[in-house]
Amino acid sequence: MQRRHLLSAAIGLPLSAAAWAQAKAPTLQVWKDPNCGCCNDWVALMRADGFQVQLFDSGNTAMRQRLGMPAKFGSCHTALVDGYVIEGHVAASEIRRLLKEKPQALGLAVPGMPVGSPGMDGPVYGERRDAYDVLLVQRDGSTRVFQHHAGAAASQGFKRTSNDAAANALPPTDAEVRRVDTAAGKITLKHGEIKNLDMPPMTMVFQVRDPALLANVKAGDKVRVTVDKVNGAYTVMNLEPAP
Repeated sequence: MQRRHLLSAAIGLPLSAAAWAQAKAPTLQVWKDPNCGCCNDWVALMRADGFQVQLFDSGNTAMRQRLGMPAKFGSCHTALVDGYVIEGHVAASEIRRLLKEKPQALGLAVPGMPVGSPGMDGPVYGERRDAYDVLLVQRDGSTRVFQHHAGAAASQGFKRTSNDAAANALPPTDAEVRRVDTAAGKITLKHGEIKNLDMPPMTMVFQVRDPALLANVKAGDKVRVTVDKVNGAYTVMNLEPAP
């Protein structure tokens, strides 16, 4: 695929964040849910790193499919930059490396929403960082690891409890529905702490285990949910009206 060389003056030179910001940065087109807090945090990081961002607050499922990114690598937002697809919480430095090296590939993906990835990080998570891989996705759907991120222990207040009986019982969490996307099987929730996932209160897009759970809910409803991580995606396992 022929791509525009927007940073031709910098070819062959190491690109620091400062140099990147001073150069003419390529436009990053981003499709996301308008109410997803971690998506908004990721976009803010991209802008701070010098990217020009064009937002489409229409959800990302249809665009991900249109751009050819396999659903198994899906996350909460999809982007397009200089002909490459960027799926999920990929770091700005990794996007810069991709644009410099220009491999023959579809793009990069961070499946799910791993804690510690850009936009899913910071003090609110107790500085916890889960191990995850950034994948270079080929057009035939095959992958290789583009960058590995090692995990780091959480601070005392956010120790993982996924092996504890209490975590496996999936404690309920109160939430407010912000958006329902029945076609995509997704719901945007402003939720309280999700203890079994060590997730602090925020607004985020979730998959749902069963699309039928969305049949009788609408924006503004107060609900009680249980959430688990299924195949790398944060998934609503059960949903009912708040008492």
